[in-house]
Amino acid sequence: MAKVKITQTRSTIKRPETQLRTIQSLGLGKIHRSVEVEYTPQIQGMVKKVKHLVSVTEL
Repeated sequence: MAKVKITQTRSTIKRPETQLRTIQSLGLGKIHRSVEVEYTPQIQGMVKKVKHLVSVTEL
């Protein structure tokens, strides 16, 4: 699997609880915070759910 860098670009204020929990499970929570993870199908699904709040960059 390829590694990707996921960066939170927008706030979770006034977002549904499920989106907030998805952001937290990705290891994010504040704007401009980044994590490097393996791009597994589980991570792909989480990113798809909050794609309007994050940006993804391949490493």
